[in-house]
Amino acid sequence: MSVKKFEDLPVWQKARSLSLFVFQLTQERDFNKDFRFRDQIRSSSGSIMDNIGEGFERGGNKEFCQFLYIAKGSCGETRSQSWRAFDFKYISQSEFDKLIIMTEEISRELFQLIKYLKNSGFKGEKYND
Repeated sequence: MSVKKFEDLPVWQKARSLSLFVFQLTQERDFNKDFRFRDQIRSSSGSIMDNIGEGFERGGNKEFCQFLYIAKGSCGETRSQSWRAFDFKYISQSEFDKLIIMTEEISRELFQLIKYLKNSGFKGEKYND
């Protein structure tokens, strides 16, 4: 893989945008007053980008894949919480639609990256001496 830092990964950039969007949504209206739920969705959305970064920095593809699976799980958690936020009327239909599109796209891209890493034969930078 020719990427030198995780910030260059398009999926990390999309996860960062999702985290920012969730943060902005949770500052609004009644969402901001539901402290536990607000913190939970902020945490799950931020966990996606954080796990991509942590896994990348481990320097081995096997560990990176493990963290990408965790990121994918956090993405699913954020998507599920988006449904709850919509059901609670904390977000509008258009905000909900955007969250669903973003989380589904990130999830697909994480899966594609995992598949690529597993099939690449490259073990990771920590194995290059």
